[in-house]
Amino acid sequence: MPSASGPNGRRIDGTSASDFGDDPGVSVVPPDAVVFDNDGLLLDTESVWTRAERDLFERRGMEFTPAHKLELVGTSAEIAAGILERRLGEPGPVLIDELNELVIAELEHGVEAMVGARELLHELTRREMPIGLVSNSPLRFVWRSLEIVGFANHFDIVLSAHEVAAPKPSPDAYLEACRRLGVAAGPSVVALEDSPTGVAAARAAGLTVIGIPSLEGVALEEAHHLASSLEDAVVARRLAL
Repeated sequence: MPSASGPNGRRIDGTSASDFGDDPGVSVVPPDAVVFDNDGLLLDTESVWTRAERDLFERRGMEFTPAHKLELVGTSAEIAAGILERRLGEPGPVLIDELNELVIAELEHGVEAMVGARELLHELTRREMPIGLVSNSPLRFVWRSLEIVGFANHFDIVLSAHEVAAPKPSPDAYLEACRRLGVAAGPSVVALEDSPTGVAAARAAGLTVIGIPSLEGVALEEAHHLASSLEDAVVARRLAL
């Protein structure tokens, strides 16, 4: 997927590709740090969540639909609790606790890295780039998923939004990640996200955002750049690889 541009190469927000370094002819300075989302961006854990969410609905004799998935993708536990409470008619916090147990069990059945993730992490590590991970998922789930695919040692910091005052779409988690990485939160830090919630959080923190949708029907118009996968040329150019 090319960058989100309209006629004459201008983006829908009025900027051009060269304004953000998407022009192949423009030299791009390496970022100060790179921060990844986890679910659906770095790892195919979104499918793990989907299986757990389907189980949660099926236990109550209800079908879990693609529309339900689009409602939940990238949301915080608090927002997801409200959605589930409306859909299933039970207290949201109780449903979230049950869902968390289901997803941890599903995780043990296996999880795969997203296309290009392993190669990108290897190259960033080789170049000694500061690397962080910020997720709305519980820290227990994040660390276990990283361990399963062998990524746990690639990150300088791993942060769950459960550790800050407010989860994505608040900027808190990204601001804290930059603090822990020892870099100033700003356009020189690149965030990679697959959900509108994550894109909003990273933009609110002042970071440069590459949006890589993992689900059909997810629109990431607020991202500075759009890519089809982690191995897209847009990603390589913006990270000066």
